[in-house]
Amino acid sequence: MPPASSSNKQRTVPRPQTVGFLLVPGFALLAYASAVEPLRAANRLSGQDLYRWKNISPGEPVTMASCGIGITANGLVGEELDLDLLFVIAGGNPFEFRDAAAFAWLRKLANQGVRMGGISGGPVILARADLLKGRRCTVHWEHVPAFRETFPTLHLTENLYEIDGDRLTCAGSTAALDMMHALLAAQHGSVLGGAVSDWFLQTQIRECTVRQRLTLKDRYDVKDRKLLTILQYIEDAGEKPVGRAELANLVGISVRQLERLFRNHLGTSVTTHTKEVRLAKARLLLRQTSLSVIEVGNACGFSSASHFSHCYASRFGHPPRAERRSAKNRAY
Repeated sequence: MPPASSSNKQRTVPRPQTVGFLLVPGFALLAYASAVEPLRAANRLSGQDLYRWKNISPGEPVTMASCGIGITANGLVGEELDLDLLFVIAGGNPFEFRDAAAFAWLRKLANQGVRMGGISGGPVILARADLLKGRRCTVHWEHVPAFRETFPTLHLTENLYEIDGDRLTCAGSTAALDMMHALLAAQHGSVLGGAVSDWFLQTQIRECTVRQRLTLKDRYDVKDRKLLTILQYIEDAGEKPVGRAELANLVGISVRQLERLFRNHLGTSVTTHTKEVRLAKARLLLRQTSLSVIEVGNACGFSSASHFSHCYASRFGHPPRAERRSAKNRAY
């Protein structure tokens, strides 16, 4: 707990800030808890009423999290709630959220000077509401491919969080703890920010520029530098088809040596691994965007629709169009 002041002078008590949490059905409970609990801790540790918060629903009196736990709303979209800051928290497939009334309300609040934030899939909704233009933003890594395809002009990073003026975006989950530490430290000093992090056993506070995912070295349990260079190149290839000769030339080895690297370290072939990476991206795009099957195939480096469909069905047991239909029927 921060040390009490020994001064006998009367302290100026700051006006409590009201933070709203717009919870979109299917939101991740961990992301919400990681954002709201630091506010409670800040009040407790400071001995002051620094923050108040309101849970806001798009319409229902209780918003269900992805784990099945419901959060009771004490505010609804469209109401006058006198907010200083509003976080939108979404999970599942946030691209399916198309509530025009909610978008209009978000724009109204922004025009009134309310700071706007998005957590996990929440930045997708802020982007839909046209509130991220000219700002750095981030989103959960699972939504990155669809976000880039849907909002190609926005300045998207893959950092844990971004605070750009009056816009705050966060990849979600425990990254919200890191963002809230930065917010608390900026508003009430590093002593209180550190005390809150200590309270939650957060002994290592991550900078915003830390990447969201495990490094390729840790993800694949690989230490060979040449192989790591190749794996990163495959990840970054995008629409560009990647051939074995190109990958081998990248690190100055033969195609035979390239195949040996993959077989010895990953237990698979270059072609199989490359196809797996492309198909994983395709699956996200089919689930989260309105791109046609042909457009998804092109975006993932497949030369023809028939080749894409055949590879997809071989990997997942159903064609791309069935994935799209399944996604539309999936409850988020």
